[in-house]
Amino acid sequence: MSETAEDHRLACIALNLVNGVGPRLQTTLLERFPNPYDIFKAPASQLMSVPGVGKKLLSTLDANNHRDMARRELEDCDREEISVITNRDVSYPAMLKQICDPPLVLYCRGRILASDQLAVAIVGSRNCTLYGRRMAEQFASGLARAGVTIISGLARGIDAVAHRAALQAGGRTIAVCASGLLKMYPPEHSNLALEIAQSGAVISESPLLRQPTRGLFPQRNRIVSGMSLGVIVIEASTTSGTLHTARHAMEQGREVFAVPGPLDSRESAGCHQLIRDGVQLVRGVDDVLQELGPLMEPVQVQKPVQQSTPVDRAQDSNVKPNDTPPIRVPRELNLSDQQSMILKLIDSTPILVDEIIERSGIEPSRVLSTLTILQMKKLIDRLPGNLVTRSKHV
Repeated sequence: MSETAEDHRLACIALNLVNGVGPRLQTTLLERFPNPYDIFKAPASQLMSVPGVGKKLLSTLDANNHRDMARRELEDCDREEISVITNRDVSYPAMLKQICDPPLVLYCRGRILASDQLAVAIVGSRNCTLYGRRMAEQFASGLARAGVTIISGLARGIDAVAHRAALQAGGRTIAVCASGLLKMYPPEHSNLALEIAQSGAVISESPLLRQPTRGLFPQRNRIVSGMSLGVIVIEASTTSGTLHTARHAMEQGREVFAVPGPLDSRESAGCHQLIRDGVQLVRGVDDVLQELGPLMEPVQVQKPVQQSTPVDRAQDSNVKPNDTPPIRVPRELNLSDQQSMILKLIDSTPILVDEIIERSGIEPSRVLSTLTILQMKKLIDRLPGNLVTRSKHV
């Protein structure tokens, strides 16, 4: 009898419930036993041959019926309206599969969308200053209004400010927790977590009732960076755990950005150290979008509704609101509706400028000026013969 998706989900939950089996050992075990249930059926001699498996773990496996524990855990999830996502599910974040030791399961309150691959993490000090709060609000709200999902760790300080700013901007945000979703930490952020789940997601790899412990937070940080195209660090001392997230991001090949602060500020010393070591200094949202690399696949982004000026409405009168093309690189989010519409007419096959003018229905002078802007933004390439094409770097 073949294994069903539900069988696999229960097996993953069961392995995730085993005390003493963290992300690294989970990965090692699954390299030897691709089916998680095979781990529970394997003889002791086979398990002992896996690096990291000792007698203590074997006794844990013998002493507990992890299959029954997994069934009860899944029943609790159903009752609490929490979904359990495995790497076989379409909603499992594609970027997370690329990192070292990806989470075996994700407990999720809310929804993870395909557009959430267009995400940036904002992290920083728990003891943030007024300056740090202001910077977190500006970056989170600006990116959220552009259509970027804001990811953070629901911690006190910069994390909470970033989540709230994204929500207030009408955007999406995802909170990655270290503890179980029924043991929210810090407890005063329980209501914030519920708000986030209504328009985004609150996730954790920890079983529902796992208490917060010191070692869980560095593990959590690899998920924060792993789900993001880049990580913005706002206020971090030289001993801050935030720097762990920056290191995870570097190891995962993600962009790392640092917001400078006052030179005599202890809370910004870690940011200045990152900048000295070669991390990109950013002054605003445009700097971030310009530096982020291409997405794994194009995504359709739904930007929050914003008030437009009469000038904006006049310039974009030929553009249908829901006719925005999928985003291939984040810097496309900086485009006006007219620029996006003209870019949509251009792909990897060269096209005549005259044909773009005809198909757009916009005045030739405006089309030509828009093409110049798109070329300056390195989104299109000009070719001989009055032809244009999408840039090879997109």
